[in-house]
Amino acid sequence: MRREVDLFDDLAKKQKQIPLAYRIRPADFDGFFGQEQIVGDGKILRDLIEKDKITSIIFWGPPGSGKTTLARIVANKTNSYFEEFSATISGVNDLREVIKKARDRLSLEGKKTIVFIDEIHRFNKAQQDAFLPHVEAGTIILIGATTENPSFEVISPLLSRVQVFKLNALDENQIMAILKRALKDRERGLGNYKLKISDDVLKHIAKSTNGDARAALNVLELAVISGKKIDKKIIQEILQSQIYYDKAGDEHYDTISAFIKSIRGSDPDAALHYLARMIKAGEDPKFIARRLIILASEDIGNADPEALTLAVSCARAVEFVGLPEAAINLAQATTYLACAPKSNASYLGLIRAQEDLENKIPDPIPLHLRNAPTNLMKTLDFGKDYIYAHSEKDGIAKLEYLPDNLKGREYYKPTDRGKDKEIGERLEEIKKKRKGKVWKTGSE
Repeated sequence: MRREVDLFDDLAKKQKQIPLAYRIRPADFDGFFGQEQIVGDGKILRDLIEKDKITSIIFWGPPGSGKTTLARIVANKTNSYFEEFSATISGVNDLREVIKKARDRLSLEGKKTIVFIDEIHRFNKAQQDAFLPHVEAGTIILIGATTENPSFEVISPLLSRVQVFKLNALDENQIMAILKRALKDRERGLGNYKLKISDDVLKHIAKSTNGDARAALNVLELAVISGKKIDKKIIQEILQSQIYYDKAGDEHYDTISAFIKSIRGSDPDAALHYLARMIKAGEDPKFIARRLIILASEDIGNADPEALTLAVSCARAVEFVGLPEAAINLAQATTYLACAPKSNASYLGLIRAQEDLENKIPDPIPLHLRNAPTNLMKTLDFGKDYIYAHSEKDGIAKLEYLPDNLKGREYYKPTDRGKDKEIGERLEEIKKKRKGKVWKTGSE
């Protein structure tokens, strides 16, 4: 359902049942902390907001970074009509009603309408398509907020008509400043409690909430409501139930990316850190194990062929044992793969072969490599002149195996690291023995 924003409902803000994070949300930049890179003094977004010249935009950032707060500041400073949508409960019918009123308002009053859509990534393609013509025609000014990467979650035509502003997670000092402001504010915050909370406790909250101001304020409010002495012990008790990780969102992809890159970069300590983060957040251990299997071939390959065996064994152990003990299996595989010699030669070889298939049509498979199960196929020279490698000295046959137009291609180029080096040396010997007289292909 659609909900209109009432900017002057001070009474509602004072109601105790409204969460602290909502009550103390600032209406202007004086109480806004962080995001100096986009709303600092002299920044274009701040100027647009201050001068009420905002255009369609999307705020992209992690939870509690200030996306909705910025939208509220826009609402407070604009002369346009402000509508708020929640993508979780609003639909196309609600949009049609908003568009109709926005069109009438623009034609009769000359007044623009700003539509704020929280969690815009939750709108499907059809719903986003419905906004497109009205954004393009200027019937509405769209402000979207999302925790997900707009490149993947917002349709391209709509994305091309808005400006995306990236918000960062808040740092500890910014979170502490917000907490202290909440403790001092008597009208909307916790000032009437006259609380004395040490900076160490506030810092503990700030450090433990992953740059999420809303989460930090929720923790503080719960601690106050508990009626207990507010120290690190009670804060930790509250934090134990908090998980700052979205298994379907950017945090999921960013963490697994950092995990894989740490292993690839041979840093077992960093890899264990990201592994611990994923396990604590409840990530599926099978997902982690699958990524280790891929990495074992993609980034280690034949530099240490045992890496793949260990990764597969780890995946089986995860299925057999389950968490929490399976975390030990994941840690063993993680540290082994991180410390193993690295080679992406097999992976690059595959890419080179695939590129050839994309760039040119390969000649037919040489006749001498084809099976000849029937007399007709034998009369057509299928299998003719094929040499059985095991019958040759050193098990190496002097044959051409690639199609005619790909002769001489070298896709696999082993590195000089680990077992890969031995394989490379062996491959050079094989190439030398295969040189000299090479049998013609059946198509010649």
